[in-house]
Amino acid sequence: MTTSLPSIAIIGAGAMGGAILTGLLDPSVRVSGGIRVTNRTAAKAALVAADGVESLALESEPDGNQRAVRNAGIVLLGVKPAMIIDTLRELAPALEPDAVVISVAAGITTAAMEAVVANPVLRAMPNTPAIVGKAVTGIAAGSRATPEQVAQGVALFGTVGTVLEVPEAQIDALSTISGSGPAYVFYLIEEFTKTAVRLGFTPEQAKTLVQGTFAGSVDLLLASGREPEALRAQVTSPKGTTERAIDVLQGADLSSLFDRAAAAAMARARELSAGA
Repeated sequence: MTTSLPSIAIIGAGAMGGAILTGLLDPSVRVSGGIRVTNRTAAKAALVAADGVESLALESEPDGNQRAVRNAGIVLLGVKPAMIIDTLRELAPALEPDAVVISVAAGITTAAMEAVVANPVLRAMPNTPAIVGKAVTGIAAGSRATPEQVAQGVALFGTVGTVLEVPEAQIDALSTISGSGPAYVFYLIEEFTKTAVRLGFTPEQAKTLVQGTFAGSVDLLLASGREPEALRAQVTSPKGTTERAIDVLQGADLSSLFDRAAAAAMARARELSAGA
């Protein structure tokens, strides 16, 4: 199946912008009019240079951002949240009137962006598995975006994984689950690996045991179509060793702990929205 998209500009092709660029370069994706990307330095610009991609370095081309967005049908903002509004002010004179502006920055609302540019805007929240084409991305429309323009955004992020369209009121909550979620998983793997080392395994053995267990468990969950509770019960024999371990974890009230962690992340997203 071929995905067709209009010409695209990526402003700030860092880790996330670069991951999305990789998805756009897949043979199944057709971008009419080409792709332009910008980075601050020539060294970074060189890293994302590819056939069909014009990569601009702002240190040598100060007007590179404006050059990149001219004639672009989609403009993806990959800059940090604190830079979004100033970047939009810079881009506004060069944007095509019907170009769709998409921000992947946490905490910056569509209303804040619409106050700077007259274009339709979208907010997207992809996560880092985009690097391997397995992102989960939430996308929300601003007040001016048409269903067709939202569909373009969904198609764009569909090149690097799964896309969930949500109301903007849910974007901050989504970012605490799928956006921050990989960090939670990596932290669990990190701590579980330390436990394996304390039990006498070498770091390399611990890495194999823990990472293999996480990867295999997720693959089993996805392949089985069953709920995680059912699969957990299947492993947890009555009065066995796993039951004892689960009792300890349940006693730690992980449910409340995850609720508090998500609330802390959402509070920070609101601070970002307020410019803090």
